[in-house]
Amino acid sequence: MEKTTIILADEDKNFLNQMFKNFNEEYNILATTQDGEELIKLINSLKPDVVVMDIVLQNCDGFKVLESVKDAETNIVVQSSLSIDGFINKAISLGAKYYCIKPFDVNTLKERIDDIVNTKSGTNKMFFNSKSKSQIEEKITNIFITVGIPAHIKGYQFLREAIKLAIDNPEIINSITKKLYPTIAEKYDTSASKVERAIRHAIEVAWNRGKIENINNLFGIKVYSSNEKPTNGEFIALVADKMLIENA
Repeated sequence: MEKTTIILADEDKNFLNQMFKNFNEEYNILATTQDGEELIKLINSLKPDVVVMDIVLQNCDGFKVLESVKDAETNIVVQSSLSIDGFINKAISLGAKYYCIKPFDVNTLKERIDDIVNTKSGTNKMFFNSKSKSQIEEKITNIFITVGIPAHIKGYQFLREAIKLAIDNPEIINSITKKLYPTIAEKYDTSASKVERAIRHAIEVAWNRGKIENINNLFGIKVYSSNEKPTNGEFIALVADKMLIENA
């Protein structure tokens, strides 16, 4: 089976070199570049399956690249520290198949690349980052208010991040100890065990506040009684599934 062909583009040379090391084994990397104008030429001449690029590039930005190669059959994946909704929506509207925010989990990005290559329709509706980031945040906040998870506790942020990761990559729930907790821990400069404990505490706070009826109403069925309490993974999966079903 032939490897997926990829071009990597990022203004940061050190980051570009690291990306090459991370992707070189699984994929056939045709070229790397820090320059947007050069990237356009490379896409047109080499016709890669996928381009993984930042919005910030030398000479011309990623938006110009997207506009210039919109008729090409190459799938564009954007990875950037620019997390403003306007940038995300503009990239998606110009044809980007996926938009991930730095720092990101490399394995998750690889999974998304494989999903894109193997999706014949080429649509981007299945990917979390094609949705409005603010809508996701707002819905999670409303759910936390409903179930009684206060914003001042540390587990609030960790649980929020866990749900977003599960929306982005539902399979991560099956690797909650090996992938989900460590990913959150790395982002917040803490340990995976502290992430696990803080999330468990956040769920315990909700149960101790006695808002079981609100939780059952949220999911539309009687999921729990006052004597029952979900595990971290169960609660994360329930909320993520609810949002995915509702096209969060």
